[in-house]
Amino acid sequence: MPNTSPRHPALRSRYTAAAAVFAVIAIAVAGTLAAIGVDANADAPQTPPAAAVDVAEVVARQIVDWQQYSGRLEAVDKVDIRPLVSGTLTAVHFKDGALVKKGDPLFTIDPRPYAAEVARAQAQLTGAEARASYTATDLARGERLLADNAIARRDYEEKQNAAREAAANLQAAQAALRTAKLNLDYTQITAPVSGRISRAEVTVGNIVSVGSTTPPLSTLVSVAKIYAAFDVDEQSFLKYVNPARSKGEQVPVYLGLANEDSASREGKVGSIDNRLDTSSGTIRVRAVFDNADGQLIPGLYARIRLGGGTPHPAVLIDEKAVGTDQDKRFVLVLDKDNHAAYREVHLGSTQDGLRVVESGLKSGERIVVNGLQRIRPGDTVNPTVVPMTKAKQA
Repeated sequence: MPNTSPRHPALRSRYTAAAAVFAVIAIAVAGTLAAIGVDANADAPQTPPAAAVDVAEVVARQIVDWQQYSGRLEAVDKVDIRPLVSGTLTAVHFKDGALVKKGDPLFTIDPRPYAAEVARAQAQLTGAEARASYTATDLARGERLLADNAIARRDYEEKQNAAREAAANLQAAQAALRTAKLNLDYTQITAPVSGRISRAEVTVGNIVSVGSTTPPLSTLVSVAKIYAAFDVDEQSFLKYVNPARSKGEQVPVYLGLANEDSASREGKVGSIDNRLDTSSGTIRVRAVFDNADGQLIPGLYARIRLGGGTPHPAVLIDEKAVGTDQDKRFVLVLDKDNHAAYREVHLGSTQDGLRVVESGLKSGERIVVNGLQRIRPGDTVNPTVVPMTKAKQA
């Protein structure tokens, strides 16, 4: 029998050659797999790591229902400054856009013609007083003569008539003097209310005239308080405004400007119109706000939050956690094993930057608030817990 042991020199030589060939082939295969990106040592496909997302617990709190409206700011007092006497404008006492106080001088009309009229009326009054004094004395003398039958009754009646006429002329002269003085006062145009004055529409040297159809010299608006006027729909009026008004309660109302994210200015409902506009189905409401700093200017756009009803429990979430699926809104809810599940939600109003969830979520549930676009329902995630009110947008 031939010797097949590897120790035989010829067989050992052949084994060595075969091993070298296999080694070369193995190296070549490994190089090819490395070139095409395949790990030769990988035994099986690996599971991708869980996506990192921010999650937050659904917030539960007592809330008051708020309704959002758009409105415009209106001045409480708005005055068109017009002259009450005609004449030449001789002075403008304010700078355009300045704050003025009630009684501050605004314009001066040439007072000289009116001062002359005062002097003339004063002279006429002096003459009327002298005539009235003389006729009164003459009437008293006539009464004594009549008692002694020393004067005819006709002469006495003439004296009586003259005294009455002189008294009437005295009253007319007194009225004429008051009118003349009033017109002289009108040459100094003062601020009827405190507020901010507009620009002077008529400059010094121009002649101004009296009349409601003439252009105003300027306009003046109050600034201490300001109105925000807005239209409330019929359902909200019947649900919130009218019941509160019937009970004598104040409806909470807040104001925000176009460049502000929140409505931080608190006011109160000042007036409600006496009829509903049937064409729009709304009723006009005016709220009053303090404006001590003068930042609220009539005509500005206003965002109004009107509250009503009693506080009630609600769940709230950050609106960035809400996804859109055609006409549906949804969130991704995490279970105890950090699996994401699709959940349809119905949203309500906004409360302090969070959105009220009317149905679909319960207090204490965890939802994805950041990284929604990186995962799908059923995925396992790597959650980082953050406060709902401070969730950052991806």
